Amino acid sequence: MQPAPSPVADPDAVAADLRREALRLGFSRVGITTVVEPPHHESFRGWLAQGLAGATEEWLERHEPLRRTAAALLDGVASVVMLATDHATLPDPAHAAPGQGRVARYAWGDDYHDLLRARVNALAAWLEGRVPGCRTRGVVDSAPLAERDFAWAAGLGWFGKNTMLISPTAGSYFFLTGFLTDLPLPADEPLRTDHCGTCTACLDACPTSAFPEPGVLDASRCISSLTVESREPVPLELRAGMGDWLFGCDVCQEVCPWNRHAPGSGEPALQPRIGQATLPLGEILALDESGFRRRFRGSAIRRAKRSGLLRSAAIALGNRPDPASLPALAAAAHDGDPVIREAARWALARWIDAGVMADECRRAIAGQASPHDVTSSTSAAGSRPGPSVA
Repeated sequence: MQPAPSPVADPDAVAADLRREALRLGFSRVGITTVVEPPHHESFRGWLAQGLAGATEEWLERHEPLRRTAAALLDGVASVVMLATDHATLPDPAHAAPGQGRVARYAWGDDYHDLLRARVNALAAWLEGRVPGCRTRGVVDSAPLAERDFAWAAGLGWFGKNTMLISPTAGSYFFLTGFLTDLPLPADEPLRTDHCGTCTACLDACPTSAFPEPGVLDASRCISSLTVESREPVPLELRAGMGDWLFGCDVCQEVCPWNRHAPGSGEPALQPRIGQATLPLGEILALDESGFRRRFRGSAIRRAKRSGLLRSAAIALGNRPDPASLPALAAAAHDGDPVIREAARWALARWIDAGVMADECRRAIAGQASPHDVTSSTSAAGSRPGPSVA
């Protein structure tokens, strides 16, 4: 039996005060819905059944029953408040300079989880003080809540053809934070109009063809999923499409017309940590486990783990050779992690194919490698087109 909703004398006044407090705390937009069953859950289940979830499939399958209702996260929930936080800072670079890897803009600064968790916890404390006895729960990627679905129901945007939630006033460069309460609050209306029209810019621009149809993402081909979530070797046929992306990918958002006038963010925690949006691939490849943890302490990039990040750095160098990075790539070809080792040897073989420092690359591959490892790497290199040499 669910607990009775907390009493509230004037729901409209509480909702208005809640919106003001959320904006004061730094959130950019607020939407409220009384819908507690995600409107598109069956579509989500169908997507999972098609095997399109990529590296997150096991986690999503395991938590699918909890995503069916927000009541699984807060017994007696009556309202779901969705909070948007704009995160665009510097303009996106068209591409990285040789030897540099691109990072999705949401990860340029400090870990957004820490920033948003502190804000939503402060909002919860405020509401519990405003309405004593009410119950709340904040969610920042920490529980199986269908954030985009509830944000749509709360009127914060529509689903673009790239599956991103797009705001008519802010584009798609924003984070979503969920805030559940047992208070019945007046709801906003969903934005039912699809403003993408006939535009297919995002679908056409995807380097790995990760959209089998509009509104459907094949995460097993998505650069963001491959570089952030996957710890396995990247399929050979997708590596060239990864270009110089080291962590995440913004391509489908960069080309979206609705992001041309996306509001910027002056939040210090979201500014690029080293004053730029790219990272030196050679330095990344030289990091051991403790160096990786130190370098990315407090950064969302830690999500990739050392194995995933160094693997992606090697692939980026394979796509855009940088002679100055050869020593680091050669050392990575003998790393103790087999995923990093394979990616580095693949990259060196790409350089050989392109005639870039071929003799040095052959010696780097040979090194102390076993004949089997050298043969496998060279064989794999011959199965794809040569690199685009910067």
